[in-house]
Amino acid sequence: MRYQQSLLNRMRFLNKRIFNRVTLKFAGSAYSPISIIRHLGRRSGTPYATPVIVEPLGDRFMLALPYGSKVDWYRNILAAGRGTVVWHGKEYSVESPEPLVVGTGLSASPFFLRLIVRIVGAQHFVQMKSSKVMA
Repeated sequence: MRYQQSLLNRMRFLNKRIFNRVTLKFAGSAYSPISIIRHLGRRSGTPYATPVIVEPLGDRFMLALPYGSKVDWYRNILAAGRGTVVWHGKEYSVESPEPLVVGTGLSASPFFLRLIVRIVGAQHFVQMKSSKVMA
């Protein structure tokens, strides 16, 4: 268990410092499996963009938290109560984050997301109400 957490922390560090910057160049585009969540820093108010994998569930989006619920983007969304998701080239406002039961999250996930979740042993999912942003 301790080894797994250490490995996840290293992966999280690499993603945050290296891979996220590269991924943001194509995330959120019409054909990308990776979306972007935009949020404000809870203390600084600085705008941030983080690549995430989302799955629509009716009028909601479901997001896996492969590194747990203590990641910065999630804590920022919880503090603000809202944010924005760019999914398949369209922008959606999201609000009211609620934890989702792992079994429900897994069963609603596409194969790609289930695979990632199982590899990293994710135990946390969140769902948020969504509405399309009119530009």
